[in-house]
Amino acid sequence: MDICAAAIQFTVQQGDLAANLTYVRAALGRVADQGAQLVVLPEMWSTGFSYRTLSELAQQTDAVVAELQELSARHRLVIIGSQPEPAGDGRVYNTAHIIDNGSLVARYRKLHLFSLLGEDRAFKGGEGWCLAETSLGKVGVIICYDLRFPELSRRLALEGARLICVPAQWPKPRQEHWRTLLRARAIENQLYVAACNACGPIGKLDLFGMSMIIDPKGEVLADAGEQPGEISAPLSWEAMDAWRAQIPCFNDRRPEQY
Repeated sequence: MDICAAAIQFTVQQGDLAANLTYVRAALGRVADQGAQLVVLPEMWSTGFSYRTLSELAQQTDAVVAELQELSARHRLVIIGSQPEPAGDGRVYNTAHIIDNGSLVARYRKLHLFSLLGEDRAFKGGEGWCLAETSLGKVGVIICYDLRFPELSRRLALEGARLICVPAQWPKPRQEHWRTLLRARAIENQLYVAACNACGPIGKLDLFGMSMIIDPKGEVLADAGEQPGEISAPLSWEAMDAWRAQIPCFNDRRPEQY
């Protein structure tokens, strides 16, 4: 089975849900017209990390998800991107919603919070990993800082993920970490990675974009560069299985030794 995956890279407007939704609404139409079947959006794409109003903005997420469900059904898309979700204790979750042809099939709450920027004070960490059963196959989801924890991606691969999607807001000057870690997760797990980073100045941060789609050999199939825009690339489950048969890393594992 071959599918077309896409990423929508843009500058998230802090606290401006209406502007961000307007941008994404139009971009989803564009990538659908170009044949995309699965689309990844940035981390916290609807609101940004607008800490002062985060709890209030989180109350609107259900309505945004409902609109995404309508857009997903209209364009026949799997859509993945994270937004704030009320946690019930004054904090919020950073939650990725996985929407498949109009249905909310799974959600993933970011496990690893970036304490360097104080995420652990405003956000509540999730519990558990997420492998979504979609119409296109098994899709794992991690969010931004989760990328630095290879155990999570390996668990998703062992559970059958064909693709790992990574919504992010990854800032300068750590571009090479981003690129290297994305390729490493693809290579070591012999699967596809579709990562969508925001771009441009957002609050005090300067984000570099570089959204990428990477194949199981670590080859970069598409790179968005630093400006707003959309990328897409074909994914082949048959080619992935052939590569795994050629170098059978999973068969050669010795987990009892580590």
